[in-house]
Amino acid sequence: MTTTNTSHLQAGLPTSLTPARLARLAAQVAAGTRAQRVTTTSPYTGAPLADLPISTPGDVQDAFARARAAQAGWAATPVADRKRIMLRFHDLVLQRQEEALDLMQAESGKTRRDAFLEVSDIAITARYYARSARRLLSPKRRKGAIPMLTHTTELHHPKGVVTVISPWNYPLSMAASDAIPALMAGNAVVQKPDTQTALTALWALALMREAGLPPDVWQMVVGRGSSIGDALMAGGDYMMFTGSTASGRQIARDAGERLIGASLELGGKNAMVVLADADIEKAAAGAVAACFPSAGQLCVSIERLYVADEIHDAFVTAFADRARAMRLGAAYDFSMDMGSLTTPSQLETVSSHVDDAVSKGATVLAGGKARPDLGPLFYEPTILTDVTPEMTLFDHETFGPVVSVYRYRSADEAVAMANATPYGLNASVWGCNGTEARKVAARLHAGTVNVNEAFAAAWGSIDAPMGGMGDSGLGRRHGADGLLKYTEAQTVAHQRLQGFTPPSRVEHEQWARILTRAFKTLRALGVR
Repeated sequence: MTTTNTSHLQAGLPTSLTPARLARLAAQVAAGTRAQRVTTTSPYTGAPLADLPISTPGDVQDAFARARAAQAGWAATPVADRKRIMLRFHDLVLQRQEEALDLMQAESGKTRRDAFLEVSDIAITARYYARSARRLLSPKRRKGAIPMLTHTTELHHPKGVVTVISPWNYPLSMAASDAIPALMAGNAVVQKPDTQTALTALWALALMREAGLPPDVWQMVVGRGSSIGDALMAGGDYMMFTGSTASGRQIARDAGERLIGASLELGGKNAMVVLADADIEKAAAGAVAACFPSAGQLCVSIERLYVADEIHDAFVTAFADRARAMRLGAAYDFSMDMGSLTTPSQLETVSSHVDDAVSKGATVLAGGKARPDLGPLFYEPTILTDVTPEMTLFDHETFGPVVSVYRYRSADEAVAMANATPYGLNASVWGCNGTEARKVAARLHAGTVNVNEAFAAAWGSIDAPMGGMGDSGLGRRHGADGLLKYTEAQTVAHQRLQGFTPPSRVEHEQWARILTRAFKTLRALGVR
């Protein structure tokens, strides 16, 4: 495995991340002037990175009050004006991407390649919703109760103030991609990004305001969920959460108590199926791209890999060779294949899962150990075989650069094994016969399934819904659902001339017979 020492980074951060710039970003946190502070550290080196104010429950309540006051004016802003702001934001993200790339690497430890995918994602998302919002939100004629006599219109009104809780692993994508459609729908947003990667979220906020968004329409608070979680739930009219299944269950319960909607993208134990006719080298390269982006800290990355018996040995050899050849290290350029884990707790989880599996008989085909020589949180891309149900990582999400490989003898067996999990977020199928691969994909219990791709094909198909089944969550982001979930649907039905009550001088029994004949006629004519 090719590695790069991090000693050249010990002296500091990229020159773009000056103390003054970091302080300006931190100053956008909705917190009092005497707020307590928290210091984050860079995963690459463990050195101090950001000094952030901590929001109190009172600060959160104040943020919601300002957001609610600003939301009425924002909802009254024509969609065309919102579109112009969003397209300016799109342009700024692309123009100033070097700042974002530096921030994401400094806060999360990922490679620049993985960080650039987040820039791409936000550009695609901003452009899509900027140009789709008018169509999605425009009044729509619906078929009325009585043809030609009932004029029915479907309207969509913004929810009000949306609460967004975003995670640390994809700090730009998860911070901005959920706020964008909420804002385009006319809502205000109060958001809690994870403290570790709050600077990247605050960078997106700064660019959105520079693009023309009124200041109070999108606000950010920083703090532990145990401290400000109740205030975040109490203040919003809708909850968008990305995180663990355990936390998602609690949020769903709390949202149910308040009778507000919630969209939850939760955990996963994603499967990749390699069919017998797959191109081995392409599938092996695809497996590397599926398992190790952002050091495996990706909700849609692959942790279980099922390979047809006919090609199993050849595939595993090719996959392991590629994993061992990956360039692992810290560099603020595009030279590295995989970076660092983000937090000490994540390193502990990955290490404990691998150690537990090995102690119970799993075989390490590649990786299998931490690399403190590269930095405090580096762990090698790891491939395991002989993994059995008594091992923790067999069915628990590791959320790191670890994948277990299994063989199967038939497509039915592969589907059954892939579906043997309560999760259902993402999956991948590889095969040369596209028709057959798509048939297998349709049988997998997952909200998104990619054929001959890891996750980017489905995720990047922004016009289609993305989300989880089972323990992987509720609701969808992307597509029409990704915006309309932030609205209240309203039906306005205008009845003209005659309704369902009989006209004067017509008895109810006679009227029922008339309507019955009318319904039969409509049925015969094929009218819905």
